[in-house]
Amino acid sequence: MTSSIPFGFSSTASDVLEGVELAGRNVIVTGGAAGIGLETSRALAAAGAAVTIAARRPDEAERAVAEMRQAMPAARLYVRRLDLADLSSVQEFAESWDEPLHVLLNNAGVMAIPELKRNAQGREMQFATNYLGHFALALGLRKHLASANGARVVSVASTGNLFAPVFWDDPDFHFIPYDPLLAYGQSKTACILMSVGITKNWAGDGITSNALNPGAIATGLQKHTGGLRTPEHLRKTIEQGASTSVLLAGSPLVEGISGRYFDDCQEAPVVDERGAGPFKGVARYAVDPENAFRLWEMATRMVSSPL
Repeated sequence: MTSSIPFGFSSTASDVLEGVELAGRNVIVTGGAAGIGLETSRALAAAGAAVTIAARRPDEAERAVAEMRQAMPAARLYVRRLDLADLSSVQEFAESWDEPLHVLLNNAGVMAIPELKRNAQGREMQFATNYLGHFALALGLRKHLASANGARVVSVASTGNLFAPVFWDDPDFHFIPYDPLLAYGQSKTACILMSVGITKNWAGDGITSNALNPGAIATGLQKHTGGLRTPEHLRKTIEQGASTSVLLAGSPLVEGISGRYFDDCQEAPVVDERGAGPFKGVARYAVDPENAFRLWEMATRMVSSPL
């Protein structure tokens, strides 16, 4: 279905959006002021979209936006505060939004927090930040996505999905010994399942949703892992790392496609075992419709009555 997409591993965000006109579209990019999020925001704004960067540290985000405006004076770039780990912050952000939303790009994330941490609601921090906050944000913005008539919700996942399913009985590691990679993997599997769930539950609103692996890019995400360890020939630049995000957010080439997982700008194969690496594909449990339904129900309870 996506075999006609002419982009791949080496494509950049600018390559993908060349000739694409996004004027009149409102986009939210969480964590859009650093790493691949910054390049994602820049590329979408350069294509004409009005981009709101949702950032936990808005002062830092404003500085990044000021630099982008120097190169693109006409760009429509805005900053709003959002702490995904705090559901009250998510609610405040969603309630303050008052216009159609064409793209929600769930880009922000944390990785491999070395010691078990919980948010104010008592949830494990990687699950809370990477998945649950984004799920609550999407729920809060649903009416604005629906009013855009063809909105897209895009979630940045990773090969972490190959390392852990959702731990249904213990997502917050009260019994399972905490492991940074397992917690990260669970959160990224959940992000993919959210796209499957949106596809099923919100199709009537004209909303599509896909998830993606951006690839191995050296950013602040690896601060807890001693830096990027991927072999040089398998690494991407930040410009290449943002390519699949902007493809799913803005390209007409994926119009109507939903509930899929992309890697290197192509739909990734579903796999039944991780293998020895390099790790590719998406675990079957991460795109399973029954798992998506179960997670949707569980997460809805979590965000409506935190612990």
